[in-house]
Amino acid sequence: MENLDLIDRKILGLLQNNARITMKEIAAATGISTTPAYERVKRMERQGIIKGYVTLLDKERINRQLTVFCQVTLKSHSKPDIVKFEKHIFQFSEIMECYHTAGSFDYLLKIMVADMDAYQKFIMEKLAETEAMAHFQSVFVMGDVKVETAFAMSE
Repeated sequence: MENLDLIDRKILGLLQNNARITMKEIAAATGISTTPAYERVKRMERQGIIKGYVTLLDKERINRQLTVFCQVTLKSHSKPDIVKFEKHIFQFSEIMECYHTAGSFDYLLKIMVADMDAYQKFIMEKLAETEAMAHFQSVFVMGDVKVETAFAMSE
């Protein structure tokens, strides 16, 4: 785990649970003073271990209740088609995550919209516009069982 000692891992765990935690609180929880805590956080930011800080939103309260995993197959695996598709999907805020996969389909998209009507509109007016796509299959999430944003830091 990229030369992270016990204190670094503890700091990362604290930040993942509360990105607004103060350096004073980090110092108290790790048993070090504020300045070394600050220096450790800044070092991990410079190293790219800490990529940024986010605020997690309640999908119900922002009207993004429907989660869809969309399996996409491209017409070909040529570099121009891959680049065209990847450039195309970056235009859409509905696509929360995109993974290039191996197996029976080429990409897995996590799409979040208000409802089925919004999803149909998204597919018809946006996603289907790419010429590189051969076909897609949608899997609709019926309920969230486990959703984590934090990595376990015990290793």
